[in-house]
Parts: sequence; structure tokens; C-alpha cells
Amino acid sequence: MNHLNKVVLAAVIGFSFASVGSVAYAQQASASAAQAVMSDGEIKKVDKEAGKLTIKHGELKNLGMPGMTMVFKVQDPAMLDKVKQGDKVRFVADKVGGALTVTAIEAAK
Repeated sequence: MNHLNKVVLAAVIGFSFASVGSVAYAQQASASAAQAVMSDGEIKKVDKEAGKLTIKHGELKNLGMPGMTMVFKVQDPAMLDKVKQGDKVRFVADKVGGALTVTAIEAAK
């Protein structure tokens, strides 16, 4: 292998490691951002047929909304099996395709 090929190969390997590190960092930053915008709430209704949750929630800072009770779509229907009426939760809501949607949910600690 001549010198130029070795330099090019080393550069390609270096960029590969850099991009893998960037992807991992981006995923970690995204998870941290989701934690930062989580809101507290209480499940008032689970509507599996419609794919929706009714949640009484505190302020949704990322959406600029005060606390209230409202209906949200869920991004993943499996979320509906993780909660029941009366559960205290922390969740992330965002506008997805113009609809307010729960994109992450977990039991409150």
C-alpha cells in the first residue's frame, strides 16, 4: 500500500470514529433534553381504541402551556399499556403532525 493510500485510509477510519462518537453524543443529548422538558401529570383516562390519553398536567414549558386537563395522542400505542387511570406520571408532549402528542412517558418517582 503506498503512502497516499495509507493517509486516506487513516483519515477515513478517523472520520468513522468521529461520526460514531457524534451519533452517541447526539442520542445522549436528546435523552437529556427529553428529561429536561418532562412534565408532571396524572392519568385521567386511557382510550386504547382512539390511541389517546387524558392527562391532568402541570405547565408544559416546551409548549408554553399552563397546567390543565387535556387529551393527547400517543406516539407509540404501547404507551397505553404502561399506564392506567390514577397513575402519576412524568411525560413529554410535543406537536407531531399538528397534534399534541405524548412522545415519552414514565411513572413518577
